[in-house]
Amino acid sequence: MRKFFTSESVTEGHPDKLCDYISDSVLDSYLEKDKNARVACETVAGKGEIFITGEITSTASVNVEEVARNAIKEIGYFGADTDIDYKTCKININMSKQSPDIALGVDSSLEEKEGEGIKSEGAGDQGIMFGFACDETEELMPLPISLAHKLARRLAEVRKKNIIDYLGADGKVQVTVEYEDNKPIRVDTIVVSTQHKPEIEIDRIKKDIKEKVINAIVPSELLDKETKYFINPTGRFVIGGPLGDSGLTGRKIIVDTYGGYSRHGGGAFSGKDPTKVDRSVAYMARHIAKNVVANGYAKKCEIQFAYSIGVARPVSVYVDTFGTNTISEDEIVKKIIDKFDLTPRGIINYLELQKPIFRETTNYGHFGKNNLTWEKIIKM
Repeated sequence: MRKFFTSESVTEGHPDKLCDYISDSVLDSYLEKDKNARVACETVAGKGEIFITGEITSTASVNVEEVARNAIKEIGYFGADTDIDYKTCKININMSKQSPDIALGVDSSLEEKEGEGIKSEGAGDQGIMFGFACDETEELMPLPISLAHKLARRLAEVRKKNIIDYLGADGKVQVTVEYEDNKPIRVDTIVVSTQHKPEIEIDRIKKDIKEKVINAIVPSELLDKETKYFINPTGRFVIGGPLGDSGLTGRKIIVDTYGGYSRHGGGAFSGKDPTKVDRSVAYMARHIAKNVVANGYAKKCEIQFAYSIGVARPVSVYVDTFGTNTISEDEIVKKIIDKFDLTPRGIINYLELQKPIFRETTNYGHFGKNNLTWEKIIKM
């Protein structure tokens, strides 16, 4: 049976990703000075203005406006006429401390209060988190999202290195992969929409993107004469970033995870310190799912954890290997529970999440990057 699956990615200049990057830059700036900082930073961008809000409890002092302007500059936004200018945009900041009601549960877990001997923070909120891995790519990610991320990253690379000297920072990519018997066999469709200077003709854009972006990334054996290409299909993409569309932290959660190929939990990642289980447990779930596959226990693995606010241990652990397992799923669950400390403190320590590493995660997916601690291969 043949099926088609599509995933998308966006460049770092997409307005939602701009907001994610500002939020993660604020988080890292606090963690650089105070590893115990509690940060929940949300950013909104639109029409030349940035609004930063949320809750921060920390001993550190950070110039949040300066951090935001530097983040916008790093992405490459300099022109108020077509997107946003890091020098002149208006930045509004409205931050408060973490609610004392939430802090009650985070500072010490219910288990610790009841004398169960667990020294850990409680989960910062209730929630469900998923992790996933499969053997379709070297990084054990689904092929559609893997290719989409690589194409989006390449769009930024050719812009920043002036390989294509007329591109803007905003852009989106979409990749459709054809599957036969649940195995990827070819790329059926590639969609690329990229911001550009107004004087550039569409035929030149199509030629350059095909030659210098798509052909540089997608293996030729996955492309054939039936592969369809839609490059700037509207014909014009000059106005972009927050001028073309508003941006918001956490609105690209499918891009951040598995491109829709696997389920996603209830919370986004960017701007949240690791006591927020939305982020830290999703990273741990990916780590464990990846190692289930890497250790040969399954070809495909999805894991769900669920937590209650103020409670250290997960309230449930769920594993689905889609019939690809080589040992029973009960055995896999037992290995997970026996090997890993799944309390918030256990996860934070194991994955070294109090370091200022989160800017590295913001763009082109939080998973599949081998330099991140949750991507390491271990023996289970």
